Amino acid sequence: MAFITGASRGIGKASALALARAGFDVVATARTLREGESDAPGSLETTAAAVRALGREALEIPLDLLDRATLDAAVERALAEWERIDVLVNNGIYVGPETMAHVLDLSPDDVERILRANVVSQLHLTRLVLPGMFARREGTVVNVTSAVAEMDPPAPAGKGGWGLGYAASKAAFHRIAGFLHVELGGRGIRAFNLEPGFVMTERMALEMRGAGFDERYRPAPPEVPGAVVAWLATHPDAESLRGRTVRAQKLCAERGLVAGWPA
Repeated sequence: MAFITGASRGIGKASALALARAGFDVVATARTLREGESDAPGSLETTAAAVRALGREALEIPLDLLDRATLDAAVERALAEWERIDVLVNNGIYVGPETMAHVLDLSPDDVERILRANVVSQLHLTRLVLPGMFARREGTVVNVTSAVAEMDPPAPAGKGGWGLGYAASKAAFHRIAGFLHVELGGRGIRAFNLEPGFVMTERMALEMRGAGFDERYRPAPPEVPGAVVAWLATHPDAESLRGRTVRAQKLCAERGLVAGWPA
């Protein structure tokens, strides 16, 4: 079974469908349970229905990265229903205006909030699923990271760049997979960073057009990193990439994982 955060839309939803096609039942988690509860299209119910249409089971569970009790409850319910979590996809992120704030506009409270959602919660979720993976001596953790973790912006936020709060959280999150590999790889844990590149998700289309990204970068569809998530979880060749950062668009193009992409 695969457990995915941020699965109501975008990369999370695409990963859920790709993993379903690969034979996994899916626990889809996010804040938006039903259509209309968010200003962006997509919901857990929509994702779960699409997974079921592919012939797999789906369980939709509300989860808020700023509310640790919902993380605990989601994993507890998933294990109660299906007893095991084979794949964890840490894809969800905090969405708020402070993620694109300039340095002088970023308060300490803003930074703490972003780090709690984008780093601490993902590490907590990972620790919750590890005991079952240890018992079976196998399990896959895919952390959806970002190129902003490794590079400075080419311009200020809003003009083709990004905010320090988001970049700092992704930089910290980016370190987790390597430590999982070094410390826990011998216990059967396969950990990867997945760098999706610029992807035009529903949220991105709603909030980031006009921020300079669409003029600077050519976006890929969410199906590209979604297909790579499924490949990492199932393909024998992924073994050689354990503990490393995988560039989703490069691997997808090389392996021909999405028909018709790139055009």
